[in-house]
Amino acid sequence: MADLTQQEWASQLDKDENAVILDVRTEEEVNEGYIPGAINLDIHQGQDFIDALKELDSEKHYYVYCRSGGRSGQACSIMNQLGIANTYNLMGGFSNWDGASTK
Repeated sequence: MADLTQQEWASQLDKDENAVILDVRTEEEVNEGYIPGAINLDIHQGQDFIDALKELDSEKHYYVYCRSGGRSGQACSIMNQLGIANTYNLMGGFSNWDGASTK
């Protein structure tokens, strides 16, 4: 797992042809806005969240975010434990995001 600043995260994401954006916030939070193209898997869903992670392609590169960076960091750690090596946590999360978003 790598903790990336917003600039690093966005720059690396733009160049990564193997990238998947993963939003680990709740449905209510997602309804307030999200980064375009993000897949939502709510980390609060417990075993359902783990099961969904196990279905992901471990060869992809996952750019993970939540509201402030804490839950996404946890998600990256869990993904690493499940054999998904390339995970990138957005430090500061969506609350600090000033890139493209959808509301």
